[in-house]
Amino acid sequence: MTSVRQTLATLGESIRGHFSGTRRMVSYAEYLDLVLSEPARQLRSASQYILDCFHHFGSEPAKYPWGDARRWKLFDCEWAGGEGRLIGQEVAQNQVYRALAGFVRDGAPTRLILLHGPNGSAKSTLIRCVGRGLEHYSTLDEGALYKFSWVFPAQRQTRGGIGFGGAASEGGAAETFAYLPDDLVDARLQDELHDHPLLLIPAEHRAQVLAPALEKLGGAVLPDYLRLGQLSAKNRAVYEALLASYHGDYAKVLRHVAVERFYISHRYRTGYVTVEPQMSVDASERQVTADRSLAALPPSLQSVALYEYGGELVGANRGLIEFDDLLKRPLEAYKYLLVTVERGAVSLPSANLFLDLVFCGSTNEVHLSAFKEIPDFASFKGRLELVRVPYILDVRHEQALYADKLREAAGGRHIAPHTAYVAALWAVLTRMRKPQVDRYPGPLAEVVGKLGPLEKAELYAFGVVPPGVTSAQAKELVAHIKELWTESETYPNYEGRIGASPRELHGVLLNAAASPKYAYVSPLAVLDELGELSRQGSLYEFLRQDVQPGGFHDHKRFIDLVRERMISRIDDEVRASLGMVEESEYLRVFERYVAHVTHSVRKEKIRNPSTGRMEDPDEGMMREVEKTLEASGKAEDYRGSLIARIGAWSLDHRGEKPVLSEIFADQLKKLRDAYFERHKKAISHGVTELVHFLTAEGAGQAADAVVRAERALAVLVDRFGYQRDSARDLVALMARVRYR
Repeated sequence: MTSVRQTLATLGESIRGHFSGTRRMVSYAEYLDLVLSEPARQLRSASQYILDCFHHFGSEPAKYPWGDARRWKLFDCEWAGGEGRLIGQEVAQNQVYRALAGFVRDGAPTRLILLHGPNGSAKSTLIRCVGRGLEHYSTLDEGALYKFSWVFPAQRQTRGGIGFGGAASEGGAAETFAYLPDDLVDARLQDELHDHPLLLIPAEHRAQVLAPALEKLGGAVLPDYLRLGQLSAKNRAVYEALLASYHGDYAKVLRHVAVERFYISHRYRTGYVTVEPQMSVDASERQVTADRSLAALPPSLQSVALYEYGGELVGANRGLIEFDDLLKRPLEAYKYLLVTVERGAVSLPSANLFLDLVFCGSTNEVHLSAFKEIPDFASFKGRLELVRVPYILDVRHEQALYADKLREAAGGRHIAPHTAYVAALWAVLTRMRKPQVDRYPGPLAEVVGKLGPLEKAELYAFGVVPPGVTSAQAKELVAHIKELWTESETYPNYEGRIGASPRELHGVLLNAAASPKYAYVSPLAVLDELGELSRQGSLYEFLRQDVQPGGFHDHKRFIDLVRERMISRIDDEVRASLGMVEESEYLRVFERYVAHVTHSVRKEKIRNPSTGRMEDPDEGMMREVEKTLEASGKAEDYRGSLIARIGAWSLDHRGEKPVLSEIFADQLKKLRDAYFERHKKAISHGVTELVHFLTAEGAGQAADAVVRAERALAVLVDRFGYQRDSARDLVALMARVRYR
């Protein structure tokens, strides 16, 4: 067995190797070598650093019925196993990215990125993902950040001291004091502001010294912080004192510089700081010359007034500062931000501190609306980059959010299928806004006017057009989903501003998970809790909205719609478990139909897969499918419209194979419904057997019926995630509603 001593020795070697391998401390000359070899990493501002963090994690396309968006993988939090990830919100992600890119082009972050939206819309989650991403990125080689400290060796290291009270001999001083052990060091003076080491190069010589590095970057221009920035007052005082002591010998001054790597840490308020809505100053200073811990400084330096800086702005320098609920603070508390953000500096009694810092914040819509009414808003407007973060309108994203919450609330208990779905669908329905029909041309206005909350939600998430819509109307509607999605963006009461908050639904899920009616977490308990929530209009503003034509804001009715959708899903799963025709079979039939239609339109023969012969398209099969699909008009026109839909989809998805289940979801539904009508009796018999088996433990059933029911239950468990008790309750409910 490995002894504790051996374990500690092994651990020590590992830490020592990691310390050396990550270049935690280097001399100034070594750091300049690093700058010349890695200019892209060392010559970047805070804005560029955060932008590079986005690029490091990469991006991927996110496809929606309303169009494509770019999703930044930074927000998936893969380094943390997905914990704390941001679900959806690609539009807001890219607005933040564009703001950062604008700061890089401008040379400095001259505006505060202000995320605004309703309470609980993931504004803080978005910022937190960026901050946590920076923490992880700073631990990697490509994310290495450096600051510096001053090292003062013991007097015995040099003859006559180090320039404070005597001249050091030419041969008695080391080339650098950075690596001296502590027993040979009298004092180390840290820099709490994290000044960039390159600020030690005088501004008038900086561009010349860094010219070779800039040439490697294709003639790039230094960001304003590195081009114009100055050392903090404390570092400047030490630098000037050393320079005077060494009679202007710059190289000897740099011997006292130890360049150190530092890591972004929210916990330790380094490079990422959150400011709560409180009455406090965000930067401060205190004199430290007389501090006993620094009594070992050379006497001449102790006579110089040195100040230690503190506060949120100081801790966040070289990174990101977040003002949580910014507009909850009194106006006077953040007026200084106007100058600080604009100039990249903050004024203190003894000095101005130059900052390299990205400012961001969050606020809700109520406070932002009130803020816009004050006379000073015009002054602030030019220093704000507004990014809207609405509630999620895609059921799939909301379901993924609640699935995470349920896993936490369940405490290891079984979570029945559709539990997160029913909460998500109800929440999204409460956020739907009645369409502005007059914005659309006549034929499109007619179909848009028929959209209720459920139809809009399913159109946004799945691209499913409502029933009773002609092929021409469906095509027109699908082509204009993005217009519908964005129609209220310019309105104060935009879609996604009002509705149930995820925080309120979180309470619903917690209560449902604790329900004594079920030994597992049930969607039926969620429906009960939604009913209870819907009766609390005095507590929630969204519940006090008037019901509008089309069923908008009818929150109690939404519970019935959600229950019906849940039952439909259970019905589909039960049919699949009974061995009836599944979705893949409908798709196979439709794919065969489309293949024959394509060759028919082109007047081409098609290969028979059984015989291998080239034959005419099967007219009988096509007409049978078209009869099921209730195709109207001439067959040639209907078939041509199908091919046109595939062509239109392909134009929007260049290089991709057409996904028929996505393009023709409405036709596949008709095929499924037609099959159900033809086999309803057989399906009903199988459902009855399954319910009897689940509720009566198969008592009195024939042996073959028990075998069929056991096989169906196994499919429900293995494929759809049920357990016996959840299958019993949910299948029995579905049977009562659909097969009574």
